Amino acid sequence: MEENKEITGAPTQEKIEDSKPKPKRPPRNNNRRPRKPGGSGSSKGWYNSAKECISANQRMHIERLNVSSKFGNPNKKIKVTALGGLNAIGGNMTVFETENSAIIVDVGLSFPNDDMHGVDILVPDFTYIRKIKNKIEAIVITHAHEDHIGAVPYIFREIQVPIYGSPMPLAMIGAKFDEHKLGKHKSLFRYIEKRKQIKIGEFEVEFIHTTHSVIDSSALAITTEAGTFLHTGDFKIDNTPVDGLPTDFSRLSYYGERGVLALFSDSTNSYNPGMTKSESVVGKTFDTLFKKTNGRIIMSTFSSNIHRVHQAVQAGINHGRKVAIIGRSMDKNLNLAMELDYLKIDKKKIIDAHEASKLPENEVLIVTTGSQGEPQSALYRMSVGEHRHIKLKPTDTVVFSTRSIPGNENSISTVINQILKNGAKVVYQDYPDIHVSGHAAQEEQKMMLRLIKPKFFIPAHGEYQHLMKHKETGIACGVDPRNVVLMDDGDSIDISLKGVKRGKRVKTGKVYIDNQMNKQIDHAIVYDRQNLANDGIIMLIMQIDKQEGHIIGEPKVTSYGLVSNNKEKELAKELEELLHTFTDNIRPEQFANQKVLENNLRQVLKKHIFRKLKKYPIIVPTLFVQ
Repeated sequence: MEENKEITGAPTQEKIEDSKPKPKRPPRNNNRRPRKPGGSGSSKGWYNSAKECISANQRMHIERLNVSSKFGNPNKKIKVTALGGLNAIGGNMTVFETENSAIIVDVGLSFPNDDMHGVDILVPDFTYIRKIKNKIEAIVITHAHEDHIGAVPYIFREIQVPIYGSPMPLAMIGAKFDEHKLGKHKSLFRYIEKRKQIKIGEFEVEFIHTTHSVIDSSALAITTEAGTFLHTGDFKIDNTPVDGLPTDFSRLSYYGERGVLALFSDSTNSYNPGMTKSESVVGKTFDTLFKKTNGRIIMSTFSSNIHRVHQAVQAGINHGRKVAIIGRSMDKNLNLAMELDYLKIDKKKIIDAHEASKLPENEVLIVTTGSQGEPQSALYRMSVGEHRHIKLKPTDTVVFSTRSIPGNENSISTVINQILKNGAKVVYQDYPDIHVSGHAAQEEQKMMLRLIKPKFFIPAHGEYQHLMKHKETGIACGVDPRNVVLMDDGDSIDISLKGVKRGKRVKTGKVYIDNQMNKQIDHAIVYDRQNLANDGIIMLIMQIDKQEGHIIGEPKVTSYGLVSNNKEKELAKELEELLHTFTDNIRPEQFANQKVLENNLRQVLKKHIFRKLKKYPIIVPTLFVQ
């Protein structure tokens, strides 16, 4: 056992070498190039350790920035079909589809152009939904804006499936169902808990809290065998939201680390640099404005922006004002939010519209609809003196806490001009923070891209220019340019780890709705209305003797919207002469088919009128052939 003992006192070879006298180092040559660290004699020194660490970190960065390439079954794919909200603002609707299941994300409406006469709203064309009706498992709602929920009652007339969403969006859909006499279908509402995965057919869906300009918005993590899809809905990054509930970065980051195959992200503010301001700054602006205003205050904003309404109401109460909520949609939404405990307001401070005129002007705040100049809104009726309870006064201050939706600029300008004619003061863009957007600007879009780290990126919700700009941002954030896919309404794509393949386009478009009748308007009717407005109409009555081939008596020609009254007789006489020429040249066999005869007559008149007036009027002939 003794031979195994370590003899600590015995000299080792190293000690012997150390004990030898060391030669003196020659004088330093200052002109000599210094030796590289890590060269001969320092292979295990700090330099190599640092290089190894750098290499390891580089591998780590590559791995963390390319998580999505690891997740999902490459032999599985998901079909995504856009039915609204791409290359346009509003009408958002997207279908996610496996071989056996499908879910619809949002079913929104949009608003008509000025030339869509008699049309109140536009809803998506549901032709493709009818085609895959038996596969649809559910409708999934991201948030409560009209361009995401407004068309739900219309699709529900055709398919009745569960609707998943947080309480506020479903409550607002429920109110619509009551109006459409669909109340019995509210039994299909499924109120979700965020941060919990829900099994829907072949999908697992998790709602992730986000901030926007409406209460209780969500992003969606949609997990399938092919991979996970992250749909942001409309969002912005508000770190000081009014309700104290910021975006759930932890869950977004969780899915980003786990691996996201494709990101669908809000593109509305793609051209805006920096960050969108917090909604809470508007409350401070209200406080400043209300403090210096002595007369009555009338504030108008979107009825769905409950946090904006709440801040205005609270500012009014803090400055000793009673508050009248005017406008059916605003009153309904505010009451729903209070019933669901999203916000608390002292109901003793709320008054009816007819009570506002009985109080001193400096004790009244009116919160109303009509910020977009809608002709049926409460603010519009006030501006033209048609509101039953509120008449504008020179001492009034009217606050537009909004920005115009593209296409509504003229309507807003009209209302502002009418208010000013009443002598009232208008506050629209006088204060920089009287309105803030609910959509992410470029830095917030970048943050979402960096958190999610998708393999494929599909810019959503916006016009083509917005999608293109968001594409640039995605590429700048590391998405492979080949993996950025721009879609249009009607496009369908198959997404898998192997790549993106474009499929056949599906029928899409907009269906015209008349809210007064609550019915669809045929496209031909709207087209005729446009023609009537642009080119006028000609109506004629004529008797023709087919035996002799000439007109019996004198034809009657009447026109509207083509020429002024003093020239109408001249035009009628000119067209009557043309009708005589037409009948004199009719061949006998043409009398056999009256529809063909009428069409030929239309063509002759249209050509003549276009040559003379550069118009294509609607021509309504009434022919009696005997």
